[in-house]
Amino acid sequence: MLDLDLIKAAVANLSKEDAEELDQLLLDGTPLWVPLPGPQTEAYYSGADILFYGGAAGGGKTDLLIGACLTSHLKSIIFRREGTQLQGIYDRMTEMLGSRDGFAAKDKIWRLPGRQIEFGSTPNPKDEEKYQGRPHDLKGFDEICHFPEAQFRFLGGWLRSTVEGQRKRIICTGNPPTSAEGQWVKEFWGPWLMKDHPHPAKPGELVWYAMIDGKEEIVESGDPFEYEDEMIKPTSRTFIPSSVEDNVFLMETGYKSTLQALPEPLRSQMLKGDFGAGMDDPVWQVIPSDWVAQAMDRWSPMEAPERPPMTSLGVDPSRGGRDEMIIARRHSLWFDEPIAIAGIDVPDGPTAAGLVMKARRDRAPVHIDVIGIGASPTDFLVSNRVQTVPINNSAKSNEVDASRTLKFRNMRAESYWGMREALDPVNGLNLSLPPNPRLRADLTAPHWKLTAQGVQIELKEDVAERIGRSPDYGDAYVLALFQTDRDEDLPWNQTEGKKGDDYDPHS
Repeated sequence: MLDLDLIKAAVANLSKEDAEELDQLLLDGTPLWVPLPGPQTEAYYSGADILFYGGAAGGGKTDLLIGACLTSHLKSIIFRREGTQLQGIYDRMTEMLGSRDGFAAKDKIWRLPGRQIEFGSTPNPKDEEKYQGRPHDLKGFDEICHFPEAQFRFLGGWLRSTVEGQRKRIICTGNPPTSAEGQWVKEFWGPWLMKDHPHPAKPGELVWYAMIDGKEEIVESGDPFEYEDEMIKPTSRTFIPSSVEDNVFLMETGYKSTLQALPEPLRSQMLKGDFGAGMDDPVWQVIPSDWVAQAMDRWSPMEAPERPPMTSLGVDPSRGGRDEMIIARRHSLWFDEPIAIAGIDVPDGPTAAGLVMKARRDRAPVHIDVIGIGASPTDFLVSNRVQTVPINNSAKSNEVDASRTLKFRNMRAESYWGMREALDPVNGLNLSLPPNPRLRADLTAPHWKLTAQGVQIELKEDVAERIGRSPDYGDAYVLALFQTDRDEDLPWNQTEGKKGDDYDPHS
């Protein structure tokens, strides 16, 4: 970490000639930027491949991005979700440089001696493809929680440099997410931001990740290793929190008082950087975030002998591709943790059906999304005399809501509204949902509107386009909520384990 006292002492002991040479170096070329002592300095010198700096407002997040571009990197790009939001970065960079010399507004590129800084925005799905194949040794994301995960991962793919020895890294800044779309950030930096993460980490500590069988896994170190004839090089992440109290310049302006005056939960998010604080839901969000949070707070693990019999399974199938197959298991009002199988491990319908049969207990009815790739596993389950209830989300619904006033346009609306009503604290059902960040994000992502045909829920494809991935976890758990009486005429399935056995997806 940079020690300013040591620097001051060293400068004071310079000879007159050395001092004059230092002055000339500072006057020539790009003006020197020095990070503030504390978290900003720690972030600047962090060895992480992917850094998240921020949390609270006022910690000098944008200055860190600009400063790193000006002093450590040769070819950089800084992204904001909306193009109009880049204006604040232009203005701040102008202040730091003293002019706009070298800035081409049309191209959104700032060319300086030996350096190039580009600016980009991706307000719409697939906008990220405009930047495909354009290498940078620094990719910066200002307000990372505004970006869908898929955009972030895509844009980070071309992090490289042709200059030998040039460092390459991603720096993200931002405050806690205020919408469902940004909840993925908590999972991506889970060791620092999730209180129950199995691998908790301290601020600034490096955690190494590797992609194994299509899934990211935490590994012990950054040492390359061979896996199935492929050499894998892990990458490191870290999170360094900041606050307005770390910024002496903003503290002198009274900015802290402004943050203290904000209403909750914005006050806790912006003043304290609290990633656990609530968020303001969009008016048309189907399931309130607080109701999902309450259900997850109620959840605790249950050993097999303690669980009620399995009541229902919800299955969102997959076949190849990047989407996972998700199996949700419900035991009365308690939902088990999700079973997630990589799409590459589900090559066909019989394989998907076999995975469902392996997870099934107690003759529980299987509720499966039958559209498209769901048809084949449905047929296979039925042929094996597994009680299977195919759900066609676009089919007509004959149900109404609990108030008996709202109709539903289709089965998708009926099922999601059913989860909304089941989670409503007024109803007192006290559902228990596993505290899974993907499930939380998926359940709170869909929006609704009222049409002449009744309540209409946002299409799955539209949700996927907006949040950058398919909401498979949410769909599976909504399906598991369906109540279907057991068909006692069907025999006990021979592929099931003993009643109450734990499911092991790797066995």
